[in-house]
Amino acid sequence: MKVFTIGFTKSTAESFFTRLQKAGVKKVLDVRLNNVSQLAGFAKKDDLRYFLKAIGGIEYAHEPKLAPTQEMLDAYKKDGGDWADYEKRFLGLMAERRIEETVPHSALDGACLLCSEDKPKQCHRRLVVEYLQQKWGGIEVAHL
Repeated sequence: MKVFTIGFTKSTAESFFTRLQKAGVKKVLDVRLNNVSQLAGFAKKDDLRYFLKAIGGIEYAHEPKLAPTQEMLDAYKKDGGDWADYEKRFLGLMAERRIEETVPHSALDGACLLCSEDKPKQCHRRLVVEYLQQKWGGIEVAHL
């Protein structure tokens, strides 16, 4: 199984959609908690759904089960929380939600997890794929 990840900040629309197309992504799985903010620009939910289909024939789905809670996000982003604490809390949330049992393999195979962070190092999309890699095994990950 191959899973991609991508962030949209610090990226032009051209670069973003080109990376998805070149990788052969068939579906973008939006793992953001908030996907309708004006700050998202071309990546607002309804606009993104349209652009993905029109530009690359790529499907779009939102999967909030793979997003942090608002409380976690605020503690890290707004309150200047520590990444290690956020990571530990988010990994605990995924275990509590039993995402390895509730998210079907087919939803992720060939999909690209979307979040806002430009790099995966301190982004929950990386934590999602690493968590599932530990639970399922056999996942090849490519960060676009």
